[in-house]
Amino acid sequence: MEIQELKVKAAQIRMDLLTIIHRAKTGHTGGSLSNTDILTALYYEIMNVDPANPKWDDRDRFIASKGHSVESLWCILADRGFFPKEELETYSQFGTRLIGHPNNKVPGIEMNTGALGHGLPISVGMALAAQRDDRPYRVFCLMGDGEQAEGSNWEAAMAGSHYKLDNLIGIIDRNRLQISGATEEVMGLEPLEEKWTAFGWNVVSINGNNMEELLKAFRSAPEVAGKPTLIMANTTKGKGVSFAENVPAWHHHVPNDKELELALTELKATIEELTQKGQVHKHE
Repeated sequence: MEIQELKVKAAQIRMDLLTIIHRAKTGHTGGSLSNTDILTALYYEIMNVDPANPKWDDRDRFIASKGHSVESLWCILADRGFFPKEELETYSQFGTRLIGHPNNKVPGIEMNTGALGHGLPISVGMALAAQRDDRPYRVFCLMGDGEQAEGSNWEAAMAGSHYKLDNLIGIIDRNRLQISGATEEVMGLEPLEEKWTAFGWNVVSINGNNMEELLKAFRSAPEVAGKPTLIMANTTKGKGVSFAENVPAWHHHVPNDKELELALTELKATIEELTQKGQVHKHE
């Protein structure tokens, strides 16, 4: 997809995830909005996956370690055709497969996540298996920044470096807010990039809401042979909805009718602007 198309797709996914959260009256809104650009880049341009054959042996693996922000992932998997888009209407309803965390009963989901600190250790195991079996697939693991307080991440970081897993790409959604406030007030993380570097990872810092920077970082990984990559994706919590951006309360705030209307109007305007820019570029 062209850059403008990816940006439009990300705005459409944001509209979808707000709609399902509003309908279900539950969800983790702010973090899903912040990670939408990351997932859009991965699922529409970077990862080697096949919705018609979700268990294909050589597929790239994606692990949403910050599993609570699942709404963007559900919307993207549905849009890619891993399951019918109509099923999104059942999100968080009784008996649904589309619960509030990734559920491996759904095609495209590798593991159940949500207990923070579990995703990276399992991703290390998957990447090590690929290395030892001489398989071509890569493993992408999306973590939250509040999740960096979990000690299991640092054990996994040591292992990833020790085994020289350059087929492993960790991503931190660095939006600097968690459920109880700013990460630096809850549990100070800085200097976070230096910590990951000290654990033997090649660290790339980018604007995680900038599609060009995301694609460049993902396409360049690994920059250093024999080292896992950590992409520090500096994002804005609530990205795409002006009145939700950088507002801690939107961590799991459910938009009311008026807020949903305003948010969808804003995102439609974003899509219209992006579409017009794309048309201009095509005629230049």
